[in-house]
Amino acid sequence: FYGMVFQDSDVAKWLEAVAYSLETHPNPKLEKLADETIDLIGRAQLEDGYLNTYYIINGIDKRWTNLQECHELYCAGHMIEAGVAYYKATGKRKLLDIVCRFADHIETVFGPEPGKKKGYPGHQEIELALFKLYEVTGEEKYLNLAKFFIDERGKEPYYFDIEWEERGKTEHFHGMRDLGRQYAQAHLPVRQQTKAVGHAVRAVYMYTAMADIASETEDKELLKACKILWDNIVTKQMYITGGIGSMAHGEAFSYDYDLPNDTAYAETCAAIGLIFFAWRMLKIEPNRCYADVIEKALYNNVLAGMSLDGKRFFYVNPLEVVPEACEKNGTKMHVKPTRQKWFPCACCPPNLSRLIASLGQYIYTHQGDTLYIHQYIDNKSSMEFCGGNMCVTQKTDYPWDEKIDIELALQGEKEFTLALRIPEWCKNPQVSINGQIVEIGDNTKNGYAILNRIWKDGDKIQLLLPMEVLRMRSNPAVRENIGRVALQYGPIIYCLEEVDNGPDLHEVKLPLDVEFEAKFDEDLLGGINIIEVEGERVDGKWPDEFLYSSDIDITYNTSKLTFIPYYAWDNRGMGEM
Repeated sequence: FYGMVFQDSDVAKWLEAVAYSLETHPNPKLEKLADETIDLIGRAQLEDGYLNTYYIINGIDKRWTNLQECHELYCAGHMIEAGVAYYKATGKRKLLDIVCRFADHIETVFGPEPGKKKGYPGHQEIELALFKLYEVTGEEKYLNLAKFFIDERGKEPYYFDIEWEERGKTEHFHGMRDLGRQYAQAHLPVRQQTKAVGHAVRAVYMYTAMADIASETEDKELLKACKILWDNIVTKQMYITGGIGSMAHGEAFSYDYDLPNDTAYAETCAAIGLIFFAWRMLKIEPNRCYADVIEKALYNNVLAGMSLDGKRFFYVNPLEVVPEACEKNGTKMHVKPTRQKWFPCACCPPNLSRLIASLGQYIYTHQGDTLYIHQYIDNKSSMEFCGGNMCVTQKTDYPWDEKIDIELALQGEKEFTLALRIPEWCKNPQVSINGQIVEIGDNTKNGYAILNRIWKDGDKIQLLLPMEVLRMRSNPAVRENIGRVALQYGPIIYCLEEVDNGPDLHEVKLPLDVEFEAKFDEDLLGGINIIEVEGERVDGKWPDEFLYSSDIDITYNTSKLTFIPYYAWDNRGMGEM
């Protein structure tokens, strides 16, 4: 029953993942399956354009009566995204036409005009989807509807109270209203919001749409709000893994610097949404701060959401796990000690799938005569740039290796600027062009090495990003991390797992003067860099008869420690992390 409210969106996200996959890896069988699914969706659509299986099956008279709790507009948004993606990948219009009819229906229900509902979604998503639909169709009514949903949010009188009264004060999910107005970021008009609050996925989906609309309409006030909210997230409410939403209650942001490790929620979808937000901001303003967060969230929190065989998933992503503590009196707590096969609310698996399948979208942007390379991923990409076609090829084993080889294929000589992101963690980058070292020096802007010259077909650029093991410390205001460090090598955050280091990992210490050895193990977990170091561990066991004592000294013995990438934990059986 619970999952049914979401099932349209799960199918839509799967279709979107298929679309991105077909762009780079044509697969007739997969495309046929997608087409058959689209045919089924088309048959389910009502004559007036409405499309939501929950209400079609359970009572069409109840549609659009509970925006706060139910997910009609959220599911519509994901279906719209799927329609746009499938059209762009295959050129087939059937799903695009379906979602256009659905969006047209929604536009007749909501808006500022007399007789229309002045509502907005309880779970944001449709705003960013309508913007994508506007981009591909050129229909301004979709942009205007997205803008209406953003502008209406947080106004008085409070719409969710109005609809609650109109439906006889009934609830679909008991207790949802008790979460308050901040839960759905409806406590203030969006331009007045200065802190990320409430349900984390809802928040970053909304911020993504705000950035899209601010850019398209040149709304400086809305863009300013985006920057303020971005700064609050990444400087006060983000885990070192790129996870956001520390609180299980409401899957939500908590308060500044409240980042517990063992009860971290850090939903996989929230990190994906943060990548969406960062990408929109990066397209507006090429700045390392956005691309670095994409890299951090992608290689750590997001990848941790799926097992290496692709068959099990984390909804939440804690940074510290003791299996026994995840179950109390036979009741499983929100932090699971191992990945699950599926969820009643299955938002995270297809969301992760569509992000991985669309990864090529996050590598390059260009503004004017500047081509930006934001992510270093082995790929070959063709693009229209500076009045002609250009092909860029990256050859790299990054993030396991520090070397990135880039080759340009041009139609004749062309003068332009190539901007290479230098990650914040890299202290001594090195660039060479056709084998000649280029001094970066002051030729940087917003974290990018700026290379301006007349480029020729076949020019080769090599970027070296030397990696060293870094002890990452938290702001002292993060109470849970006082006296603790996290290890980072390149963009990867590392962890200790019981399978390598034995139980009672909380008894381990990392001396200040030890040397780390980072090395690649091709036979472990699909091939990863591991970190080995001589640490210390508590010597012996405390006598069972004493809970507290002033007479027993704690001593430490040398102990070899093996750290693996955080994303790869829980692939070798259950244990501490």
